[in-house]
Amino acid sequence: MVIANEEDRKNLKAAGNILAGILSDLEKLVREGSNAAELDLAAEHAIRAHGALPAFLNYRPEGAPSPYPSTLCVSLNEEVVHGLPVPRKMFRRGDIVSLDLGLSYKGYFVDAARTVLVGEGDEKAQKLVRATREALDSALGAARAGAKVGDIGAAIGHIAKKYRLGVVKDLGGHAVGRAVHEEPHIPNEGRAGEGEEITEGMVLAIEPMLCEGKGDISTAQDGWTIKMRDRSRAAHIETTVIITKDAPEVLVAY
Repeated sequence: MVIANEEDRKNLKAAGNILAGILSDLEKLVREGSNAAELDLAAEHAIRAHGALPAFLNYRPEGAPSPYPSTLCVSLNEEVVHGLPVPRKMFRRGDIVSLDLGLSYKGYFVDAARTVLVGEGDEKAQKLVRATREALDSALGAARAGAKVGDIGAAIGHIAKKYRLGVVKDLGGHAVGRAVHEEPHIPNEGRAGEGEEITEGMVLAIEPMLCEGKGDISTAQDGWTIKMRDRSRAAHIETTVIITKDAPEVLVAY
């Protein structure tokens, strides 16, 4: 989507504020002994209570075996995205938990993700989450009108190299606004100056994913959960922004 007027901006900001608040509340539910299904139920109730709709529930992207059956994606440790929030997915001390959630409000879609630790986590887990957050900061610094999508991937790769981490391959961000996923795709691996041009008013979901291993992925037997092939741990942090001539306008606080 490219915003056309202030009404677009107003509704996108409202949607982003709702999503940020819900994610903050969900983070507090990530504790030892709780499970992913509890968070999924809480997410759906909160979204509907705000007069919004879950964006992922029953969404069927191209190539998917079936519609996504839940409101929230909960990915654990070596899982990176699209983890199903099933009751048997219990949280244990030291786990790395990614919460990915989207909603629509008055027909406007926003998408965001946070990664949290159950307890303090070990030093490597702390570094992974810290680096992924820094990668998002760096990616947003590259997301300006007139830049290329490859500039965003290059910025993410620079941070991964700094921390000696891998970039999750074959996954990335996307445009958003009027649908869950829109073009262009925003690769997390890229070369500066290459790819589609970023234009003012674009609404983009930017979502770096870093890992402790090589970055190759595979799909679990459930047909949805994307895991690291080498079973290394991963982290995922995402926000939705409006592109401007200067720093992008962040719609979902992270």
